[in-house]
Amino acid sequence: MSETTRTTAADDSREKKYLRWYNKVGYGAGDVGGNVVYAFIAFFVMIYLTDTVGLNPGIIGTLIMVARIFDGISDIFFGSLIDKTHTKMGKARPWMFWAYFGCAAMIVAIFAIPPSLGDFAMYAWFFITYVLLNAVFFTANNIAFSTLTALITKNAEERVQMGSIRFVFAFGTSLLIQVSTVGLVEAFGGGADAWRNVAIIYALVGLIVNTISVFSVRELPAEVLYERGDEDAEGEQAAIVADKPTLLASLKLLVANKYYLMIVLVFILGQVATAMLGMGIYFMKYILGDAGYFSTFAWFINIPMILMLMATPFIVKWAGSIYWVNLYGYIIGFIGRLLVIVAAFMGNIPLMLVFTAVGSIGMAPLQGTLTALIAEASENTFMTKNKRIDGMMFSATSLGVKFGGGIGVAVTGWLLAASGYVGDSDVQPESALNMLQFMYLWMPAIVLGIVALVLSRLKVEQANKKLRAELAEGGPDENPLVVG
Repeated sequence: MSETTRTTAADDSREKKYLRWYNKVGYGAGDVGGNVVYAFIAFFVMIYLTDTVGLNPGIIGTLIMVARIFDGISDIFFGSLIDKTHTKMGKARPWMFWAYFGCAAMIVAIFAIPPSLGDFAMYAWFFITYVLLNAVFFTANNIAFSTLTALITKNAEERVQMGSIRFVFAFGTSLLIQVSTVGLVEAFGGGADAWRNVAIIYALVGLIVNTISVFSVRELPAEVLYERGDEDAEGEQAAIVADKPTLLASLKLLVANKYYLMIVLVFILGQVATAMLGMGIYFMKYILGDAGYFSTFAWFINIPMILMLMATPFIVKWAGSIYWVNLYGYIIGFIGRLLVIVAAFMGNIPLMLVFTAVGSIGMAPLQGTLTALIAEASENTFMTKNKRIDGMMFSATSLGVKFGGGIGVAVTGWLLAASGYVGDSDVQPESALNMLQFMYLWMPAIVLGIVALVLSRLKVEQANKKLRAELAEGGPDENPLVVG
C-alpha cells in the first residue's frame, strides 16, 4: 500500500460517521450525573458547612487542599486501569457505570453530617466522605466518561459535537442546581435535615441519568480503534494492544506531551474561576443585600453558555479551527468580566448581568471543544510514540476538575477565614466585604486572562496536521517523530 493510500485510509477513518443523534445525546446526558455532584459541591458545600454545620472555613479549605493530594494520585491510577481494562462492556463504560453508585452514596453522606457530633468528628466525617467521593468514585466515573470520547468515535467533527452536547447538559444541570437548591432547602424546612433531603434527590437523579448514558453508546472494537490505514493493520493493532505501557511509562508519555500539560492547566484555571463565581451566593447576600440575586446571575451565566455551546460545532466548522474560536472566545470572556467589575463599582446591577452574559458567551466554545482537544493530544502521542494511553490522557478532565475545584474552594475558605468572615451573621466586618468583592469580581477576570495566554500556545491541531503531512511524505518507518 502506498503512503498516499495509507494516509487517505487514515483520513477516511476520521471522516466516517460513527454515531447517531441519540448516541450523542445519550453520551452528553452523562454530564447530568457528573454535575449533580460537581455543581452541588462547588456552589453549596462551603455555605452548608459554615452557616448550617458551623465549621471554620479556613479548616475546611485546608482539608480540601489535603484531599486533592489523594485525588491527584488516583487520577493517574484510574486512567491507567481504564487503559488496561477489557470487558464485554468495553474499557471505560464499566467504570463509568459502577463508580456512580459510590458517587451517589458519598454526595448524600457529605450533606448528612450529624449535628450532634463534636467538632473533630464532624471535620473527620467531611474529610473521609469528601476524599472517597473525589479520589475514588468521581475520579473513576469522570475519567471513564471523558475517555469515551476517544473510544466511541474517531471522527473529529463528532467529537466536537459530543463535547458541545455534553456541556449543554453540564451547564443546564449546573443552572438547575444553582436556581433550585436554596428554594428546595427552604421548602424542606431549612437546617441540616433539609440539606440531606436535597442531596438524596440529586443523587437519585444523577444515578438514573448516568445509567441511561452508559447504555446509550458502544465502544469501538480494537481493530477499528487502532486502525491506521496500514496493509498490515491487524498485526499492528495486535502489537499495540499487547504492548500496553506500564504506569511509569504512561506517566512519562503524559509529561512529554506539552499539549496535555496545557490542557490540564486550562482545566485547573477554569475550575478556580468557577469556584470564585461560586462565591456569588456570599456576594449577593452581603454585598447586594439579597441572596435571591444568586439565581438571577445563574441564569445570565448559564443560558448564554448553553446557547453558545449549541452553536459551537457550527462555528468551529465555519472557522475550520478549534484554536482560533477558543482564543478569540476567551479574549471576549476576559473583556466581559472586566466590564462586570466596572458595572459593579457603578452600582448598576442590570449592566452587571449583561456583561456577565458576554463573559459566558466568550467562555463557552472552550467548554465544548476541550474533549476534542484532549483527543487531539492523545492522537499526538499515538503518532509520535506509537502508544495508546487514552485513559491516562483523559485523566486531564478529572485531574483538572478536582485540582482546580479543590484549589478554588480551598482558597475561598482561607480567604474567608483571613478576612474575618463570621458564619451566618447578618453583618460582616469591612474586611470580609472587601474580600468578597475581590473573590467574586476580580479573581475570575484575572484567571480568564491567564487562560487566554495559555490558549494562545495550545496549537495541537496544527501540530497534528504537520505530523500527518510528514507521515504521508515519509511513512512511519522513516519519520523520526514516530517511535515504533
